[in-house]
Amino acid sequence: MKPLKHSVSLVIEGPGGLLLVRRPEGDESLPGAWGLPAATLRPGEGEEDAVRRAGRDKLGVEVRPLRALGEASAERPAYRILMRDWEVEIAAGEPVVPQLGEGTQYECLRWGHAAELVPAARRGSLCARVLLRERGIAPG
Repeated sequence: MKPLKHSVSLVIEGPGGLLLVRRPEGDESLPGAWGLPAATLRPGEGEEDAVRRAGRDKLGVEVRPLRALGEASAERPAYRILMRDWEVEIAAGEPVVPQLGEGTQYECLRWGHAAELVPAARRGSLCARVLLRERGIAPG
């Protein structure tokens, strides 16, 4: 049986819309895709702790988890993935990328709209699919 990769993504709304991040061109799963900031849970780590860590490690901000929005799962070549989107608010700081943390670091960020996640959802992004479903937007 393939190992399970349990991940969380951050849905952050601001005055300019939804916070979107761009993966690097060398990313193994979604090169160059615009999506949501995300992190994989570490052994023994709870989802809310992973959400807070993702805010610090990926964006350089402190976030407050508000509620889980939905989840999706998929089979990947080397693992199974379970992704849960979390609505969060920024408690302190301004998001900046890239950070010096481990894991995927994003090339740039911008504020946009959920519909801009359609291309990533079509390419297999689970966090994009979950948010689009939650917002009633068909991924096409």
